[in-house]
Amino acid sequence: MPSPTIGRRARPAYPLLLLLAPVLAAGCATTRPGAPPAGAAPTPPAMWSTGEQPAAAATPTAGGPARPAPSSATPSASAPRAGLRHVFPVRAGNVDYHPTHAAYPATDLFANCGEPFVAVTDGTVLQVSRVDRYSKRGPQGPENGGLSVSLLGDDGVRYYGSHLSVVSTGVDVGVRVRAGQQLGKVGRTGNANNVCHVHFGISPPCTGKDGWWIRRGVLWPARYLDSWRRGGNREPAAEVTAWQRKHGCPKAP
Repeated sequence: MPSPTIGRRARPAYPLLLLLAPVLAAGCATTRPGAPPAGAAPTPPAMWSTGEQPAAAATPTAGGPARPAPSSATPSASAPRAGLRHVFPVRAGNVDYHPTHAAYPATDLFANCGEPFVAVTDGTVLQVSRVDRYSKRGPQGPENGGLSVSLLGDDGVRYYGSHLSVVSTGVDVGVRVRAGQQLGKVGRTGNANNVCHVHFGISPPCTGKDGWWIRRGVLWPARYLDSWRRGGNREPAAEVTAWQRKHGCPKAP
């Protein structure tokens, strides 16, 4: 796959963060360093890296009964809808991101904590985590994302956002959402190293064979983010389908 580029670089919102990237990457990276997936160009120097958490048993919440977190839904078997509208996943005037990521394809979207994280396209909520179970003393990878939401778009693509400060009320597994609808807010949960951002990943749903190493992202998102930010509608469905035909659903990172 060709090396990702950014058609129009966003005005850097966090110059100090960019200078500190090597330091933050050392604390945030969770997978062994290595080459990008087969067919991708070698990964430039890494910035931030995150993983995410798998499904777990119900957990009590303050002031209420136990609720499942995280959880997963069964992806729709219907054919992908062509020509869906796609929007930039953070609704804020000042967002910065980098075309590369540590160890595997994904992107970190840097914005102020509390800015809205929204649905990229029409679809169904696939996975929700409202509990931050990350611990530096625990396994690095499965629960790195903190609070997170996965959306299965009507284009057949899964869009994942983590490190959220909150997941919006009513955003539950199986709920239908529209492009631009708020799913949560930018935060710094999980292994975000106290930096406000959303880890954004694109992947296939891999029904019944899923894992956090797939949900966290398998494609470089920058080319799509560039388009959506400009009001374009570049669609990742074809690239996701090609990736899955080639790689299947890997059983381990």
